[in-house]
Amino acid sequence: MWLPDLHGSTLPTYLALVEAISTAIGKGELKPGERLPPQRRLAWTLGINPSTVMQAYREAARRHLVSGEVGRGTYVLADSHEASLFHLKQPGAPAQGIDLSTNVPVHDGDSDDLSRSLQQLIASGGIDALQAYAPAELEMRGQLAGSLWLQQRGLHYPPSRVLLCAGAQQGVSAALLALCEAGDPVLVEAFTAPGIKAAARQLRLPLHGVAMDERGILPQALDRQVRATGAKVLVLTPCLQNPTGSSMDAERRQRIAELVERHGLWLIEDDVYGALGSQAPLAAAVPARSLLVTSLSKTVAPGLRLGFVHGPQVLLKRIDPQGHATGWAVSPLCLALACAWIEDGTAARKLAWQREELQQRWRLATRILGTRMPLGREVAPHLWLEASASCDLAAACRTAGVEVVPAEVFAVGPASASAIRISLAAARSRAELKQALERIVTAWPS
Repeated sequence: MWLPDLHGSTLPTYLALVEAISTAIGKGELKPGERLPPQRRLAWTLGINPSTVMQAYREAARRHLVSGEVGRGTYVLADSHEASLFHLKQPGAPAQGIDLSTNVPVHDGDSDDLSRSLQQLIASGGIDALQAYAPAELEMRGQLAGSLWLQQRGLHYPPSRVLLCAGAQQGVSAALLALCEAGDPVLVEAFTAPGIKAAARQLRLPLHGVAMDERGILPQALDRQVRATGAKVLVLTPCLQNPTGSSMDAERRQRIAELVERHGLWLIEDDVYGALGSQAPLAAAVPARSLLVTSLSKTVAPGLRLGFVHGPQVLLKRIDPQGHATGWAVSPLCLALACAWIEDGTAARKLAWQREELQQRWRLATRILGTRMPLGREVAPHLWLEASASCDLAAACRTAGVEVVPAEVFAVGPASASAIRISLAAARSRAELKQALERIVTAWPS
């Protein structure tokens, strides 16, 4: 029977038990489908009140770590790795070290852009109307803003080929829903973003991982997987891939594009990090067979919740034949703010600030990590650090007080690497990042 160690935790007992469950899942001590100890037996063994265990199991279920079934017990969910990455931190709980687990842009605490823009909206008298549904003219303005935003990526699409969505996650999900039927095989990178795994699971789409190197998926591996699975849909993040940070160079993009054309694949490109890098989108090489999804979440401000889907009309019509499937989920207030920022250059300025700050943090990581830094990578908001197969690097970091994400959260199938992803942008300051990186180096098993 699995037993947690609650000694030394400063959290309330029920939260300490929830964190112990989450940690055990992350380390593989509790596996998907495994049954947790019965509540009364665990309470008796730990010497705590049964109501405390019940409260902990309920909280773990709320975080989608486990599922309770009357008469059968409580079981670890298959998607609990991904859920543990996104669950909300308990309000008022004491800080548990430094959290580098979530990919968010660096927060610019000195910026007054939001308050200034809101004041301008109030002064114009237009903010009251944003309580209603977005009028057609605001949606058209958003499509034009999306078209302008994509020009920085070398894509010159007319506004009519832009769909609005409430972030890239919704855009990818909508694209999968339009191009696939339940049970259809979908090809992705061997390590892929948790959001892509979650969308595929929700739509009942089996994922098949394609082997990678520092330049993205391997052409021969893609060719082999297409033939083996019969898949017709390929979901990739060619620029600053999450979690590995790999980016396709021109030669790799051309070879993958040739395979997309040869096999008649539909490409869904998640370009949410693309504006931070230097490589062109893969979609530019196969415009008739691709949907490019991006947003402002990783480059400007995640709270705006605005994304764009770009592609040929035939594919956009499959996603949103009535014009309501994605755009209606966008907040009119967020849309108005985002349009203003793209139009007046604020978004471009915030993107430039983000890139410069990431450059500084990347240099800091290079200096502290030394030979542990991955080779052949562009500056990215996240780092993929690999250790020897015999070491549990994620557990070592957690013990040192740094929250990171282990490889199994991203793996399509069994994780074959002892690796972690750390977010350079998640630290509140360079000083905090320096402290976290030094802890990782100290904890790194020899």
